[in-house]
Amino acid sequence: MNRKYRLAYLVSHPIQYQAPLLRQIAADPDIDLTVFFCSDISIREHVDEGFGQVIEWDTPLLDGYKHQFLKSWADDGPPSVFRPVNSGLPKALKEGKFDALWVHGYMRFYHLISMFRARIMGLVVLNRDEAWEMSAPRGPLKKFIKRLFFSVLRKICHGWLVIGSANKNYYLAHGMQEDVIFPMPYTIDNQYFSDQATAADVSGLRAEFNLEPNRPIILYASKFMGRKRPKDLVEAVARLSKDPKNRQPYLLMVGDGEQREALKKQVEDLGLEESVRFTGFRNQSELPSFYSLCDVFVLPSFLEPWGLVVNEVMTAGRAVIASDQVGSVYDLIKDGENGFVFPAGNVDALTESLSRIVSDPTLSENMGKRSLEIIENWGFREDIEGLKRGLNYFLTKD
Repeated sequence: MNRKYRLAYLVSHPIQYQAPLLRQIAADPDIDLTVFFCSDISIREHVDEGFGQVIEWDTPLLDGYKHQFLKSWADDGPPSVFRPVNSGLPKALKEGKFDALWVHGYMRFYHLISMFRARIMGLVVLNRDEAWEMSAPRGPLKKFIKRLFFSVLRKICHGWLVIGSANKNYYLAHGMQEDVIFPMPYTIDNQYFSDQATAADVSGLRAEFNLEPNRPIILYASKFMGRKRPKDLVEAVARLSKDPKNRQPYLLMVGDGEQREALKKQVEDLGLEESVRFTGFRNQSELPSFYSLCDVFVLPSFLEPWGLVVNEVMTAGRAVIASDQVGSVYDLIKDGENGFVFPAGNVDALTESLSRIVSDPTLSENMGKRSLEIIENWGFREDIEGLKRGLNYFLTKD
C-alpha cells in the first residue's frame, strides 16, 4: 500500500468472534482503524434468546483497537432492523478524515443511511454480510423487491467483502460485478483455539462426565433450538447405538436453549441416558477442551449462514460432519477428506456418516489432520489481505 488508510468500521455491537480480527487489523501498519458500535449490549450481562439465559462473555471484546459507541436510543434489547436508534457517525467520519467506511451488514436501517451518507461524503463504502441463497427463501414478489433493493445497494456500495463461496455466489446472482468482490473469509483466532485445544487436560472432563475410555465421542456445541436440528443428531446416535458393528459412542451436548427439556425427554424415550451427556452452557474459553476431547463434531443445522464453530473444531484437528445448509461446508469441509456433508434433515445420511467415523479410529484421526491443513489457510492473514485488496482497488485509482 502507498499510504496508511484511515478506515472506519460500523457494526451493531461488539462481537466475540470479531474482536481478535479487529486487533489484528489495528496492528497492521497500513491501516488506521476506528470501530463504531451502535450498541454495547454484548459487554454487559444480557439474556441471549438462543441460549435462553443470561450471558456474559469471558473474552475481552474491546481491547487492542480504537472504538467509539455511537449515541443510541431504544438500546434495551438485541440489535434489530430499526433498533437501537443511533446518531453521530457522519460527523465522526468528517472530523476523522476517513478514507473508507466498512459496514457489517446492510439490513439495519442505520447502516443503510450511514453507507448512503458516506458515499455522498466521498468515502469508499465496503460491505460485509452473511447472506447466501438459502438464508432467506422468497416468493416471486419478494424476489422482485429484493432485485430492486440490490439495484439501489449497488449504487451505494463500492465493493463487497465476502465471507465464503456461497456468499460470493449470492452477490454474483444479484448483479454485483466480480471485480468489486474481495475475499474476507469468516474466520476465528485460529492460533488461540489451536493452542487452547493442544494444552487442554481432557482427563478432567472425562472424570466430570464419567466417560469410559476407548468409546468414541460425538460433540454438539451450539444453541438448543429448532433451526440447529439437535434432535436429528440424538436420533442418529440412537440408531448407531442399536448397531452392534459400531463402537458405542458418547454424545456430548454442549449448550442450552428452548429445546433443552424436549431433548432430555427424547434421550429418555430412546433409552440413551447412559450415552448422552448434557453439559449446559459453556463460555468461549471452555470450548477448546471439548473440541480436544471429541472424535467428531456435528452441526446438523438448517439455514446456517456460516457456523464459526466449524472453524473452531478444525483448529483442534477434528473430523467434522455438517449439513448442506451450513454455509461453511462449501469452503471448509472436503467431503470424505476431513468430514462429511449430508442433506439437511436426512437422519439416515447423518447416521451413515457418523457410523463411518466412529467405527474407524484411523479414519477420524486422518480426517482431523486434514482439517488442520485446510484451516491453516483460512485465517486472519487472508482476511487482512482481502481487506487491503479492496481498499487498494478503490483508493489507488486515478
